[in-house]
Amino acid sequence: MTNQLWGGRFEAAASELLRRFNDSFSFDQQLLAEDVEGSIAWADALERAGVLSKDEAKKTIAALTRVQAPVAADGYEDVHSYVEAKLRDSIGELAGKLHTGRSRNDQVATDLKLWLKRSSAELDQLITSLGTTLAKRAAEENATPMPGYTHLKRAEPVTFGHWCLAYVEMLLRDRSRLRDAAERGDECPLGSAALSGTPIAIDRDALAKSLGFARATSNSLDAVSDRDFAADYLYTASMLLIHLSRLAEDLIFFTSDETAFADLPDALSTGSSRMPQKKNPDVLELVRGHAGRSIGELTGLLALMKGLPLAYDKDMQLDKEPLFRMRATLMLALPALTELIAKLAIDRERMKSAASHDLLLATGVADAIASRGIPFREAHDIVSARVGQAIKEKKTLRELGTSDKITAADLAALDVEKALGKRNTFGGTAPARVAEAATVAVRRLDG
Repeated sequence: MTNQLWGGRFEAAASELLRRFNDSFSFDQQLLAEDVEGSIAWADALERAGVLSKDEAKKTIAALTRVQAPVAADGYEDVHSYVEAKLRDSIGELAGKLHTGRSRNDQVATDLKLWLKRSSAELDQLITSLGTTLAKRAAEENATPMPGYTHLKRAEPVTFGHWCLAYVEMLLRDRSRLRDAAERGDECPLGSAALSGTPIAIDRDALAKSLGFARATSNSLDAVSDRDFAADYLYTASMLLIHLSRLAEDLIFFTSDETAFADLPDALSTGSSRMPQKKNPDVLELVRGHAGRSIGELTGLLALMKGLPLAYDKDMQLDKEPLFRMRATLMLALPALTELIAKLAIDRERMKSAASHDLLLATGVADAIASRGIPFREAHDIVSARVGQAIKEKKTLRELGTSDKITAADLAALDVEKALGKRNTFGGTAPARVAEAATVAVRRLDG
């Protein structure tokens, strides 16, 4: 007997070319556990509907629990035909009853949603772990000054703890997106059959809940053709990787020989086959590279879906591999970054020295002048002219000293601790605020 689930009306056997192009078992066997789980739930539903006797359902379910992962993919069109073939090997013709009222269309949609529910739960935990690690480092480094940058030019001092918490905010948004997508996709397509709904009197709400879904899908046409949940996952993953890519880029810069604000852990760095002195940030560079690929995975799926008529179309077979690749990437990238952040060695003195340069503190001088009642735009011009003079004379603002418009009290603002302490509004970089925010961040991540 053939291992394909169709073909009764065809006189000619399927071409080898068709099989090689059409078959998906080489990759969709990753859904084996989900296909078995969904089949067990369907067998239970068929028993309750009177299609299977109690004994038939018991034998079917027992046989399903014995289905093992394949040694080779030869001879099977997809994961569904594999499971049914193994079931037939175990219980004979009774296996054919399991597909009563069910289609591969609602079957694969259910499999994929089950897979994504688990993948999303794993990803949620990994995001939380990285965010918590960053929040704890923020608490440790709440008062560690470092240069803050705009346009990759030194701008004003911040603390390393404040930098850590900026990425915690991004990760919290990523986790929120993931949870929103998971809730939106928490609907079970099983029972939608090919496109019009099953003719069997199935309690779809009970079936959905037996598989851990919140509810059953409301429209059978939409249920078998919907891949919004897959697109949501890829969008969330691509946004997450964009954030991780920015974090990676910052750390590549911070650990470069030019800044040397931090040193990467040896266990998460590589060397050069030619240059013995090299210590390369390959983990960070790969994260940056995978962020680019993730955008391609998302746009590929969106382009795949944009012109498909209702209901199921074979194009949708190509929805799975991007998801499988994305999950595999994230399962490695997030733990690697979490360990890297935890073990990153900070050169606090070098960071503080860079953050203490007069040019980063010039804004504080302008603020001090403005506090005397002078319009800030005028204060800005005064300090800007003084900065130009200092650069021309190769001196610091402190070395230039006072002028007819700049007092000694104004120059007292050239102190990095004072500058940081003044940024004490909610969300600011003052050490006390950062320490408080780190505590709050850990609590938010626990939720």
